[in-house]
Amino acid sequence: MTDLRVVGIITARGGSKGVPRKNLAQLSGRSLLSYTAQSALSAGRLSRVIVSTDDQEIADEAGRCGLDVPFRRPSELAMDNTPTLPVLQHAVRWLEEHDDDAYDAVCLLQPTHPFRRGEDIDRCIELLQDSGADAVVTIARVPDEYNPHWTYFMDSGGRLNLSTGETAPIPRRQDLPPAYHREGSVYVTRRDVLINDNSLYGQRLMGLLVDADERVNIDSPADLEQAKVVLSQMGSQA
Repeated sequence: MTDLRVVGIITARGGSKGVPRKNLAQLSGRSLLSYTAQSALSAGRLSRVIVSTDDQEIADEAGRCGLDVPFRRPSELAMDNTPTLPVLQHAVRWLEEHDDDAYDAVCLLQPTHPFRRGEDIDRCIELLQDSGADAVVTIARVPDEYNPHWTYFMDSGGRLNLSTGETAPIPRRQDLPPAYHREGSVYVTRRDVLINDNSLYGQRLMGLLVDADERVNIDSPADLEQAKVVLSQMGSQA
């Protein structure tokens, strides 16, 4: 079986509300972007790594990190409410049209997840290839108290209904089936699913389990402080 050609796309626009200039925010003397650059460039299964950004300062930092910035992202794709899907589609189409560079799959990497590992990226790509899935994402366990069998929706009259549709909750914690959520550090999607099906996930989605205790998704100043704690703990265990 021929290995898939996969392009890693780091999405790093200039604007951010929760943490100003978030992608350049400093964590232990390094930008968040540099952490993602390190993991992406250490992955053995990525054929190329590029950065999609609208911002010159981010582009300059990307260059210092050894990353390729082949284009500037259009301003209409760098708004606060811009979804990720059209940003990736723009990047893929640009590479195909301008560089005549085609890929079997796309790996989305966001700088807000500084603690992913290169091996996480490689394992997701391997799972995509070996399973025949449309897409693979990193996942983490949902704590039992948030398991869908124990969570409720409230209707307009204030009545609680189990999110699973069941009439009664599973009584014992030990009997709960494991539930998972998207962890967010790695997404790998087949090119045709992304472009032709207009989807990041496709019809057959698979997950690679990672340890949530070692991960932080930085969306707020508090998350950045938590990342410093995690980094300190990782250093003490080295």
